[in-house]
Amino acid sequence: MTSRIEFVETTAETTLLIDGAQAMQGGEEALMRRSGDILCRHGNEFLEVGLGLGLSALHIAGKPTTHRHVVFELHQPIIDRFRAHTPRPPAALEVRLGDFFALLPTLPPASVDRIFFDPYLPAKTRNDTAFWNHVTPAMIALLRPGGVFVPGFSTKPYFHFLHYFDHATIERQRYTTYPETTYTLATSGDAFIQCYFAPG
Repeated sequence: MTSRIEFVETTAETTLLIDGAQAMQGGEEALMRRSGDILCRHGNEFLEVGLGLGLSALHIAGKPTTHRHVVFELHQPIIDRFRAHTPRPPAALEVRLGDFFALLPTLPPASVDRIFFDPYLPAKTRNDTAFWNHVTPAMIALLRPGGVFVPGFSTKPYFHFLHYFDHATIERQRYTTYPETTYTLATSGDAFIQCYFAPG
């Protein structure tokens, strides 16, 4: 089934809609950049799931210490928009069209230092424990020993992935969204960036 991809781009906001739901907004830039900073503290080869507006991808790939940053994006219109807005992306950046979860079994194990995980998932998938029990160990297998997994920020402090990892840290950051934002608890407050550490 093909999803409906729309962009709302005005002087006041930039919003990505997937099947009518807010998937990402330009107001997330500070949180995306901070997530990228946490991800890139160590290592130089990274994988990202979900391109969105490309805010984190550009920040991570643009760091001088980044050798390679591969981003998987499910929707061609999102890639098209990114390429139209970014005619000269960082040399380290590679954007691939494809279903990351379908491709996951084919990816080489222990091949990346860090994973940034921020795809848009419908509520049915987000709340499916069997789905997470299947894909999370497979994602961890992609990490080199001591690798790091950073999911997209949350506006409530929870450790959804903790029982899959040895330990985790959480950092609180202030945020402000657009007045029409519906996927955060409020239009301003505290956001939480989680960082999970694989064995090694």
